Amino acid sequence: MNRNVRLRLFAVAMGLVMVGLIAVGAPEVRDAIVNGETDAVLSNPGEYQLSEEGGVATRSVFPSVEVIDVNGATVDSAEFIGVPMVVNLWFAACPPCQREMPDFAAVHERVGDEVRFVGINPIDSASAMTDFADRMGVKYELYRDPLAELTDALGTLGFPYTVFVDADGVIVGDAGLLTEDELVGFINDYFDIEGGSDT
Repeated sequence: MNRNVRLRLFAVAMGLVMVGLIAVGAPEVRDAIVNGETDAVLSNPGEYQLSEEGGVATRSVFPSVEVIDVNGATVDSAEFIGVPMVVNLWFAACPPCQREMPDFAAVHERVGDEVRFVGINPIDSASAMTDFADRMGVKYELYRDPLAELTDALGTLGFPYTVFVDADGVIVGDAGLLTEDELVGFINDYFDIEGGSDT
């Protein structure tokens, strides 16, 4: 790593510590990752909490933008609408994403017949995305967002980031890093899906 790269990394790290994620807009977050200026958008590594000013406003409509499926086909995200949906934004080098993805895979196995799970990745190549997801046991749909259009439209300030969308396409809630129990709780609360509970 040359001196200029080290200086950029140090500057980005100090900037995040000083101003926090609240002052960082979604496009800047995306650009920092794509340009290699940071390896994860975290104020404290492994501890991501969504800012009160971040994320898309609840009760807004899920955005209609183009994303790319694992086979390279373009899909309109509006086509996802029709059943309750969990949309998780992540990328492979993000430590909190690595922690929560097996939990998402486990919950999907339990409620996937009633709730649609969609993974959105704005960073990785198709092969990197699918290889990592396979290792995590993920069976749900995965899409790339290489221009970060959906990522930006959702007001993403950090990763992982999850939005909960009802069958009519209305965003009813959002969250940062989630455990399996927390994810189940949100699904039960937002969608009244009893299958999400072990009881």
